[in-house]
Amino acid sequence: MIRLYADENVERQIVRGLRSLDVDNLIAEEVGFGRTEDSAILDRAGEVGRIVFSRDQDFLREAAIRQSADKQFVGVIYAHKRDVSIGQCVQDLDLLAIAGTPDDFESRVYFLPL
Repeated sequence: MIRLYADENVERQIVRGLRSLDVDNLIAEEVGFGRTEDSAILDRAGEVGRIVFSRDQDFLREAAIRQSADKQFVGVIYAHKRDVSIGQCVQDLDLLAIAGTPDDFESRVYFLPL
């Protein structure tokens, strides 16, 4: 099972939907990381053992930089707002949270929909 860390670009409907399914997820803003650079959010997620979920393409750049530098990170799950509905995000994230382990995500980017 994995725990999620959502950045400020994730709609609150997704967070509420996940919480209604008992998926452990935090919003960066809830823990004082609102309007924070992506690199700091990714670092903080690693410190607290959570996989980042974002709908912000900047996280893809940050992950690519770390992958190119062979720098380990907790992993990123990405869903483009135009291509993946809120309901699909909740459904796919619930599945990943239940079936995944932190090792599955280490230094990787997963794209939704599954």
